[in-house]
Amino acid sequence: MATKIVALFNLKPDISVADYETWATQTDIPTVNGLGSVDEFAVFKSVGLLDSEDAPPYKYIEIIDVNDMDGFGTDVGTEAMQAVAAEFQAMADDLVFILTDKLG
Repeated sequence: MATKIVALFNLKPDISVADYETWATQTDIPTVNGLGSVDEFAVFKSVGLLDSEDAPPYKYIEIIDVNDMDGFGTDVGTEAMQAVAAEFQAMADDLVFILTDKLG
């Protein structure tokens, strides 16, 4: 069964939006989309809350469509992915990873 991983996060105070978004589009997105265990990886920037003027609690959302969780574990254990993960961890704050199963 395919699993969708949802990551919610903000940027650390010393990380600029431009630096993160450049890194995400040039490094993170192509690297993760190149993994055999991933069908699709996308990063979204939150722009508001429906019917509210409050700021969203998280600035960014990542959605990873994983076709093989065992393979994903192997893929993220590689040296290349460990380097990307370390770069991400250095930029992300308030990070939450949610594993999901689709109903129905």
